[in-house]
Amino acid sequence: MIRTELVKTLRRPRTWVTILLLNALPTLVAVLLALTDLGPRPGSGPAFLSAVLADGTLFPLAALAIILPLFLPVAVAVVAGDSVAGEAQQGTLRYLLVRPVSRTRLLVAKLVAVIAFVLLAVVVVAAVAYVVGSVLLGDQALAASVSGTVLTPAQVAVRTLLAIGYITLSMLGVAAIALLLSTMTDSPLAAALGALAFLIASSLLLTLDAAQTLQPYLPTRYWLAFVDLFRDPIFWRDIVRGIGLQAVYVVVFLGAAWANFTTKDITS
Repeated sequence: MIRTELVKTLRRPRTWVTILLLNALPTLVAVLLALTDLGPRPGSGPAFLSAVLADGTLFPLAALAIILPLFLPVAVAVVAGDSVAGEAQQGTLRYLLVRPVSRTRLLVAKLVAVIAFVLLAVVVVAAVAYVVGSVLLGDQALAASVSGTVLTPAQVAVRTLLAIGYITLSMLGVAAIALLLSTMTDSPLAAALGALAFLIASSLLLTLDAAQTLQPYLPTRYWLAFVDLFRDPIFWRDIVRGIGLQAVYVVVFLGAAWANFTTKDITS
């Protein structure tokens, strides 16, 4: 069942079109930076974007920072929202369950496929951005950290891998919310929009002083904490908090999705 879902995900044109669109904006930004040689001032614009003119190997991080606030969550919400609701909308869900397949096993297979999509999307964006950044913006031997010190290529590589892992985990929180909604409706669009509404509300609350007591618990609060991996030394506080917060969201919402899916009447 898991293998079937993974193959289905990889063979869908939607998967690769989505990944292509995720790469489009960062690539356009790299082309514009290379042509104009004008970047934002340090401290303004997406993370790392002011540094990539000096070192193109940092562009994967800038690319991930560009797509993280909006485009990547939208892609994850659409894929996760379609995982169960899409089968229900097409009328194939009950036929899947007619076979000797438990609902738990089916839900796990759907979850693994969503995780694979998230990891694939993040890795491909980072890989394409590395090639584009190196070709268009230069491949320097050393890179400056956020703290102003110099990082070796090996340090940059290790910290980039950690950043990819952190961003993937952050998106699993989005996937868990969308997957829960996907088990509650027969409309993939409704599930995706519901997850996005939740995230938009979280982003808005982060801008309100009156919501300060809620802000440490909002799902989008620590998404950009991966920047702290490139401080010297690494600033772990927000990273650890972000991992813990996303773990709670994943456990709670996946648990709710399992409880709802295993007890609901399947009519589609």
